[in-house]
Amino acid sequence: MSRPPVLRSLQTIVPDTVLVQEQVRDVFAQQPGLGRLAQRIVTTSFNVSGIDTRHTVIDELSLDSDIADPVFFDRGTGTLLAPGTRARNDLYTREAAKLFVEAARRAIEADPDLEPADVTHVITVSCTGFHAPGPEYEIVRALGLSDAVQRFHLGFMGCYASLPALRAASQFCAADENAVVLVVSVELCTLHLRSSENPDTIVASSLFADGAAAGIVTARDLPSPSPALRLDRFHTAIAPEGEKDMAWTIGDTGFEMILSTSVPQIIGETIIEALRPLYVAEDDLAEAFGGGSAGEAVQHWAIHPGGRSILDKVQERLRLSDAQLHPAREVLRENGNMSSATVLFILKRILEQEGAIDGDRVSAMAFGPGLTAESALMTVVAPTAP
Repeated sequence: MSRPPVLRSLQTIVPDTVLVQEQVRDVFAQQPGLGRLAQRIVTTSFNVSGIDTRHTVIDELSLDSDIADPVFFDRGTGTLLAPGTRARNDLYTREAAKLFVEAARRAIEADPDLEPADVTHVITVSCTGFHAPGPEYEIVRALGLSDAVQRFHLGFMGCYASLPALRAASQFCAADENAVVLVVSVELCTLHLRSSENPDTIVASSLFADGAAAGIVTARDLPSPSPALRLDRFHTAIAPEGEKDMAWTIGDTGFEMILSTSVPQIIGETIIEALRPLYVAEDDLAEAFGGGSAGEAVQHWAIHPGGRSILDKVQERLRLSDAQLHPAREVLRENGNMSSATVLFILKRILEQEGAIDGDRVSAMAFGPGLTAESALMTVVAPTAP
């Protein structure tokens, strides 16, 4: 019987430019032509976001920047500019490539038992830009991986996409016990921020940020103990009533997010049934989940922080403790919503900072267009000392 695959060597990166939420709020609230109602929505959305700081690859968004010919932000007038989709995607092509390669490099270098030559598959994830050859090609070439490495890119799926990437990696390992799958997510959400009076756009502008994460999935029996997560099972659920409430489209001035205020309520109404299939295969978990005590049976929760209100609703419905939502809330507070990369940030924090011990169970869940909920059940293996 083959060994179950594990996720190990998790690494995360954020760009150097820091956005302080209060400062960004004031910039958005002071944009020309913004009506009083929109100004109030901006102030409220930013103030209740649960975010202190975010990061961006756009240097000129820094209040300390001094750019002669600004494209995104005219610091002299305080005006947010409206570059076209091509200009935004050109910056994505340049900056995302650096982060994809660096995150992948760090994941390989962090693993004491694996080298670039061991990698058999590369899966990249991103919904904030497009180009070809794509990021999976760039990783192979930059890190000197074999040309025969199998390459896959999951594009434009939204915030949940890292979980299907991990599931695909797990399936590759089930098919080949020697597989070593490099999974890398890079999202540059700030490229698509804009001033608007549309409430959905305002909410998106108050939440989204840039970040990168990478890890290695393998079922190989490796000699060095390493903090890891055994990938037990995955599940996909759809709440069709939310199809129009969360979407990601391409416009003339960037990608456009639809994120209605109904999303937290829809998630709250559907999350129990969305998670149930993860637990029915294990009697103790099935009993706990059926009795409304999932938080007692599963110690750690990596819930994608689509926003503070989503975390509040999940905590309420699943009866989770403040400690169990702490890693998700802290990642949101420090980094904002980095789309698909975010859940990997939370999993890394659970392994390294939340007192996880060998055998602890971890439930991960992320939401995206559809309204789709992707979930996974994992087990902590040989973590570092808390």
